Amino acid sequence: MSRQASRDTSPEVAVRRLLYASGHRYRLHRPVPGRPRRTIDIAFPGPKIAVFLDGCFWHGCPQHATRPRANADWWRQKLDRNISRDRETTESLTTAGWTVLRFWEHEDPLVVADRVAAAVAATRTGH
Repeated sequence: MSRQASRDTSPEVAVRRLLYASGHRYRLHRPVPGRPRRTIDIAFPGPKIAVFLDGCFWHGCPQHATRPRANADWWRQKLDRNISRDRETTESLTTAGWTVLRFWEHEDPLVVADRVAAAVAATRTGH
């Protein structure tokens, strides 16, 4: 698992490039307030928008998640903890006034970037 990329994955980089090209400036891997060792993939601190690009396997995508057969109990517990941690993180950020946007790695980067840009624009115009 140590060889698995936890940041700068290809879907994340693709979305960041599109956002940057469209003039959006953001912060990377910002710590989640009050949650040690958890980070926001792409953060817009001013409008308080947190963007997460979740891997299908690691975060339990309803379309693509698989369950390993070898050591199945351990993997089930591990993946269930990941999903639970995602919910806790979302709740924590929402309580702190952040807008949380979660996307799956298989989603089209252009669609993701457009939705993020729309959310940022909505906070800047007050809608």
